[in-house]
Amino acid sequence: MICRKNKQIDISPFRHLYPFKSRFMDRNGLKYHFLDEGAGDAVVMVHGNPTWSFYFRELVRELSTQFRIIVPDHIGCGLSDKPGTSKYDYRLKSRVNDLEALLDHLGLNNNITLVLHDWGGMIGMAYALKHPQRIRRLVIMNTAAFFPPKGKKLPMRLRLVRNVRPLATLAVQGFNLFAWGALAMAAHKKLSRAVKSGLTAPYNCWGNRIATLKFVQDIPVSKKDPSYSLVKNVDQNLHQLAHVPMLICWGRRDFVFDTDYLREWQRRFPDAETHLFADAGHYVLEDKPDEIVLLVKAFLSRKH
Repeated sequence: MICRKNKQIDISPFRHLYPFKSRFMDRNGLKYHFLDEGAGDAVVMVHGNPTWSFYFRELVRELSTQFRIIVPDHIGCGLSDKPGTSKYDYRLKSRVNDLEALLDHLGLNNNITLVLHDWGGMIGMAYALKHPQRIRRLVIMNTAAFFPPKGKKLPMRLRLVRNVRPLATLAVQGFNLFAWGALAMAAHKKLSRAVKSGLTAPYNCWGNRIATLKFVQDIPVSKKDPSYSLVKNVDQNLHQLAHVPMLICWGRRDFVFDTDYLREWQRRFPDAETHLFADAGHYVLEDKPDEIVLLVKAFLSRKH
């Protein structure tokens, strides 16, 4: 179905899994949705593509009894507005600025733990390098904050979406193949109907799928790409965060962020606590929610 304006998103099929209060911040005339649950030191969770705050629901529920949990939906994702490119450029720099604006709005400027997945790794680490004094801990899940290691190229699926513009637009915005494809490829275990509904609900028509396309098209592969310089800056300065305690929870069966990416994280952060799940995929939190909740709880409880 084609729609040029936001089509209402029905969360009733998965409301029991996502019982949180929606909050919104005005971001340059756009509604920027976020969760703000619990009290205490801030734990900020940053999602990627094509997920949204729903992906972190188990961590939100379990950690909000001890911490203040902040989970934004990037513009174009989740319950945030999904404008056309005339109102939002869908670039990495804008994502980082949005996150910074939200945390400044909430007055969060110290003892922040970042929980990062997929594109959230680059967004969150770019924010962390702007404000290293604010960051207390890092939790990493199947993501990157550097260029592909050892000259690796983008997987063919991502290259097609990024480079074959007319066909990719039809496939991603017209048929929602990116979000639906992720369900089949990113999780190893069988997902329930409610979970599938929750993961895909925000992307219910052409106009509401714009971010799933633009995220991929913004992946920089050469110096001429708009986000190249920012990615290069994060890549070259990531060592400045090497002293920050880090927990890595990684699904081995990831067709994009494979174990080469994990080894690169370990090379740059040799003191990181690492847990590799052999039977988990890119959606590692869907495959191993109970195990990861326990690991994150234990990590946050330690005095760093």
